[in-house]
Amino acid sequence: MHDSFLTDEQRMIRQAVREFAEKDVRPRAAEIDETDEFPRDLYQKMADLGWFGLLLPPEAGGSGADTYSASLVHQELGRVSAALANMYAVAIEQADFFWALGNEAQRPLARRVASGELISCLAVTESHTGSDVAAITTTAVRGGDHYVINGAKAFVTLGKVIDLLVILAVTDRTKGKRGMSLFIIERGTPGFSFGRKERLMGIRGLATGEVFLENVRVPVANRVGPEGEGLRVALNGFNFARICMASMATGLTQGAYEEALRYARQRKAFGQAIYDFQAVQFMLADMWVDIQAAQGLLWQASKLRDAGRPYLAEAAAAKLFASDMAVRNISNAVQIHGGAGYTKDYPVERMYRDAKLTQIYEGTNQIQRLIIARQIASAG
Repeated sequence: MHDSFLTDEQRMIRQAVREFAEKDVRPRAAEIDETDEFPRDLYQKMADLGWFGLLLPPEAGGSGADTYSASLVHQELGRVSAALANMYAVAIEQADFFWALGNEAQRPLARRVASGELISCLAVTESHTGSDVAAITTTAVRGGDHYVINGAKAFVTLGKVIDLLVILAVTDRTKGKRGMSLFIIERGTPGFSFGRKERLMGIRGLATGEVFLENVRVPVANRVGPEGEGLRVALNGFNFARICMASMATGLTQGAYEEALRYARQRKAFGQAIYDFQAVQFMLADMWVDIQAAQGLLWQASKLRDAGRPYLAEAAAAKLFASDMAVRNISNAVQIHGGAGYTKDYPVERMYRDAKLTQIYEGTNQIQRLIIARQIASAG
């Protein structure tokens, strides 16, 4: 997005994040990918800088910023490390979730997540369900003033380091999609255990893993929202998550574009810089155009969200376009690097692996097309 369209506050936020990304994150991005270790110090520093609470109102300890400001944070982090951008996404989504949907006793969790005191995430996916959220089998059976929860969740981002888990469970099988509810479960609750850590192709360092729930007792007070409304709430939450994912994909592409442009200007072949070859120029031109288009879609979805207007199709479109163009363009960034791009000596190799998840995360791109098609049909 051109500077002239940004507010002074947005420019300040972007500059602050870029400085942090260049100074603190870039030197460790390859190491985080290589070791697959969660960088708790960088996570906490993002919290200390106030970015996890960016969307929270001042009374919740936040900045009261707009959605596109959060998108800019994602983009700047994604330029250098998709892992840090993803950690940021989880934190800001959870802080916003507790403030917007929690009751008076749960709302203070927003401030604690924003401060980095608590690491929390939403666990919906199960190993056999994927995008078919309505097919989950984790159950929560009420007995007096508590629920007993049984089941398992897969691909839980930050799952090995969380303090809180918000899970979607079936509370009444006979009611179908209206028979699911959300619950807060604290780490250390009897029956709550961790499974294996996933060995991911890209976006490593997130401590992604399995969670098992065996006769876990949680008080009724730990239910978020009315019983039976969990799936609706979770699906609505995916709209903002898709803006986050689209922002990360756009930032990733920007980073790969910058790497490819730098390499093309420096690398000599047949007596000239490879940038002087039209085939390379066309690939870089396509990258630049796609990044501008993705930012426009993000701007539109963000503005609709802040206006309190429906933005389901716009968020799906931003996620669909940004993730598809990221995979396509970062593949070309590797191509511009030639054989060097296929080595770990250049960041485009890592970026290429990282980009693929953006087409799967927060609903596959096939699901995004389905959402958009349904919205088109309903609009007449």
